[in-house]
Amino acid sequence: MERRSFLKQASTGAAAAAATTLAAPAIANEPSIKWRLASSFPKSLDTIYQAAEDMAKRVKELTDGKFDIRVFAAGEVVPAFGVADAVQNGTVEMAHTASYYFVGKNKTFCFDCAIPFGLTSRQQTAWMYHGGGLAATREFFREFNIINMPGGNTGTQMGGWWRKEIKSVEDLKGVKMRIPGFGGEVMSRLGVVPQAIPGGDIYPSLEKGTIDAAEWVGPYDDEKLGFFKVAPNYYYPGFWESSTQLSFYINAKEWEKLPATYKAALEAAAAEAHVKMQAEYDAKNPRALASLLAKGAKLHRYPNDVLAAAFKASQDLLAEENAKNPQFKKIFDQWNRFRNDSYQWFRVAEQGFAAFAFNQKV
Repeated sequence: MERRSFLKQASTGAAAAAATTLAAPAIANEPSIKWRLASSFPKSLDTIYQAAEDMAKRVKELTDGKFDIRVFAAGEVVPAFGVADAVQNGTVEMAHTASYYFVGKNKTFCFDCAIPFGLTSRQQTAWMYHGGGLAATREFFREFNIINMPGGNTGTQMGGWWRKEIKSVEDLKGVKMRIPGFGGEVMSRLGVVPQAIPGGDIYPSLEKGTIDAAEWVGPYDDEKLGFFKVAPNYYYPGFWESSTQLSFYINAKEWEKLPATYKAALEAAAAEAHVKMQAEYDAKNPRALASLLAKGAKLHRYPNDVLAAAFKASQDLLAEENAKNPQFKKIFDQWNRFRNDSYQWFRVAEQGFAAFAFNQKV
């Protein structure tokens, strides 16, 4: 028994040594490279910010320390909303961000992040990796000298914190709300006055009364940011973000300079970070929601008339953009087919299971 155990260990050790021996020359002959990555997020938002740190650490491990990516929080190198320009212009080699921050440049950016009443996180990942989404978005990003790759997902987000209750569409009119991207445009059509504010500046804006409502991500981050102290009404669902994909941006010229081994390491590390973020949020949000409710947060579902009005506004907005923006239309048509097919399938197994099981006492 002991002899068999020894032989097994020896065999495992020999295989590991062989793998190391085979891998070492490939890395040993590669150059040492140092990059800078600008994040759109503050370090205090550890789950969303940490994805970039996780990716950088893994790249360093996979390349025996020769490819070193240093991560900078929002504002340390460039402002939170300035990272796309910084990568495009070569100020930094990489960024970690949410692409809907840049729909002001071109609304086609939204496909890399979130669209109102769009795909869930699983559906988004399926579209990106197996539905043609990554190829389609990369073709678009190339025009900005950027290579994009998925870098995390929050899952379906909450619908934000409000000072007052929302009982109908009428209650939305004139409310100043922190909400970016397409979601902001949809809410604008319902009477909201959208505000673009980086994550680290949301609480002070709510506290001072500069804004009346704000959305961020979900219970774990929202509790840390303390929104419930000044705007206790917590709404769901965040229909403008049925999933929110974060992305790594890479300067295309710098990407082309990388050895093939470093490119492979970077793609693999990004994919790992992508999976880890969603898992971490799914693990932390349940406890955080219970904690928020214990601290006095008031949980509300958006009224049906708000959801119906928002759905109509979002579909009108998508149709209008599709009619006037060829780049948007090129991706939208295939994305929309994927969305419709995916909805049909998820309605069968996923929704059928959830509608019964999630309502049971276990």
